[in-house]
Amino acid sequence: MHRILAITALLLMVPCATPQAPARAAFTDTASKPSSAEDLVDINHANLEQLLQVPGMTRSWAERIVRYRPYRTKLDLVQNGVMPLDVYKRIRDHIIAHQDKKQ
Repeated sequence: MHRILAITALLLMVPCATPQAPARAAFTDTASKPSSAEDLVDINHANLEQLLQVPGMTRSWAERIVRYRPYRTKLDLVQNGVMPLDVYKRIRDHIIAHQDKKQ
Protein backbone atom coordinates (compact mmCIF):
# COMPACT_ATOMS: atom_id res chain seq x y z
CA MET A 1 0.00 0.00 0.00
CA HIS A 2 2.83 2.38 0.89
CA ARG A 3 4.52 1.63 -2.43
CA ILE A 4 1.41 2.50 -4.38
CA LEU A 5 1.07 5.79 -2.53
CA ALA A 6 4.75 6.59 -3.04
CA ILE A 7 4.58 5.84 -6.77
CA THR A 8 1.39 7.88 -7.13
CA ALA A 9 2.99 10.81 -5.30
CA LEU A 10 6.03 10.65 -7.59
CA LEU A 11 3.86 10.55 -10.70
CA LEU A 12 1.92 13.58 -9.53
CA MET A 13 5.15 15.54 -9.11
CA VAL A 14 6.31 14.86 -12.69
CA PRO A 15 5.17 17.72 -14.91
CA CYS A 16 2.91 16.64 -17.72
CA ALA A 17 3.98 17.52 -21.21
CA THR A 18 1.19 19.36 -22.94
CA PRO A 19 0.99 18.91 -26.68
CA GLN A 20 1.67 22.11 -28.51
CA ALA A 21 0.88 22.97 -32.06
CA PRO A 22 4.02 22.97 -34.14
CA ALA A 23 5.27 26.43 -34.88
CA ARG A 24 4.38 27.50 -38.38
CA ALA A 25 7.55 27.40 -40.38
CA ALA A 26 8.46 30.56 -42.16
CA PHE A 27 8.35 29.96 -45.87
CA THR A 28 11.63 30.80 -47.43
CA ASP A 29 12.43 30.26 -51.03
CA THR A 30 16.06 29.23 -51.08
CA ALA A 31 15.87 26.63 -53.81
CA SER A 32 18.72 26.37 -56.22
CA LYS A 33 17.86 27.25 -59.80
CA PRO A 34 18.36 25.07 -62.86
CA SER A 35 21.34 26.04 -64.96
CA SER A 36 19.36 28.07 -67.48
CA ALA A 37 16.36 30.37 -67.23
CA GLU A 38 14.87 28.74 -70.33
CA ASP A 39 14.36 25.56 -68.31
CA LEU A 40 11.96 27.29 -65.89
CA VAL A 41 8.22 27.02 -66.48
CA ASP A 42 6.31 30.25 -65.87
CA ILE A 43 3.34 29.44 -63.62
CA ASN A 44 1.54 32.64 -64.69
CA HIS A 45 1.63 31.92 -68.43
CA ALA A 46 2.25 28.21 -69.06
CA ASN A 47 -0.63 26.11 -70.32
CA LEU A 48 -1.63 22.85 -68.67
CA GLU A 49 0.56 20.71 -70.93
CA GLN A 50 3.62 22.87 -70.23
CA LEU A 51 3.03 22.64 -66.48
CA LEU A 52 2.79 18.86 -66.76
CA GLN A 53 6.37 18.83 -68.10
CA VAL A 54 7.62 19.99 -64.68
CA PRO A 55 9.19 17.06 -62.80
CA GLY A 56 6.96 16.06 -59.89
CA MET A 57 3.89 17.87 -61.25
CA THR A 58 0.55 16.06 -61.38
CA ARG A 59 -2.48 17.00 -63.45
CA SER A 60 -4.48 18.04 -60.39
CA TRP A 61 -1.75 20.39 -59.14
CA ALA A 62 -1.25 21.84 -62.63
CA GLU A 63 -5.00 22.50 -62.89
CA ARG A 64 -4.98 24.26 -59.53
CA ILE A 65 -2.04 26.44 -60.59
CA VAL A 66 -3.96 27.55 -63.69
CA ARG A 67 -7.20 28.10 -61.75
CA TYR A 68 -5.73 30.40 -59.08
CA ARG A 69 -3.58 32.68 -61.26
CA PRO A 70 -1.96 35.21 -61.15
CA TYR A 71 0.94 34.83 -58.72
CA ARG A 72 3.34 37.52 -57.54
CA THR A 73 5.98 34.92 -56.69
CA LYS A 74 6.13 31.17 -57.00
CA LEU A 75 5.94 30.96 -53.21
CA ASP A 76 2.34 32.21 -53.51
CA LEU A 77 1.47 28.62 -54.40
CA VAL A 78 2.01 27.65 -50.76
CA GLN A 79 1.07 30.91 -49.06
CA ASN A 80 -2.28 31.08 -50.88
CA GLY A 81 -3.11 27.42 -50.26
CA VAL A 82 -2.86 26.29 -53.88
CA MET A 83 -0.61 23.40 -52.87
CA PRO A 84 1.07 22.03 -49.74
CA LEU A 85 4.71 22.72 -48.97
CA ASP A 86 5.88 19.19 -49.79
CA VAL A 87 4.52 19.45 -53.35
CA TYR A 88 6.03 22.92 -53.73
CA LYS A 89 9.43 21.60 -52.66
CA ARG A 90 9.27 19.01 -55.47
CA ILE A 91 8.65 21.58 -58.20
CA ARG A 92 10.19 24.85 -56.99
CA ASP A 93 13.48 24.40 -58.82
CA HIS A 94 11.64 24.17 -62.14
CA ILE A 95 9.16 27.05 -61.98
CA ILE A 96 9.10 30.84 -61.99
CA ALA A 97 6.35 33.47 -61.72
CA HIS A 98 6.86 36.20 -64.31
CA GLN A 99 4.72 39.29 -64.00
CA ASP A 100 3.01 41.01 -66.89
CA LYS A 101 4.64 44.33 -67.59
CA LYS A 102 2.37 47.30 -66.93
CA GLN A 103 1.94 49.46 -69.99
